[in-house]
Amino acid sequence: MDITHFLKLQFPEAEISFDGEDCNSKVLIVSEEFEGLTSLQRHKLVLSALKEHFKSGELHALSLNTKSPSELG
Repeated sequence: MDITHFLKLQFPEAEISFDGEDCNSKVLIVSEEFEGLTSLQRHKLVLSALKEHFKSGELHALSLNTKSPSELG
């Protein structure tokens, strides 16, 4: 499954961009759901959603950039 599509299902209102493959994957997620959360809390949300993708080996490593819309200013 396409990771961007999968994340869009988990965070429907978010803007998501995914770049790279294997160990060089980077994702930027901008979501209102992140408002008021720490970076660690945001990353836990995303990594929890992707848990099965890591278990299966589809994802090996991922660089996360999580922002709320108000942080884009």
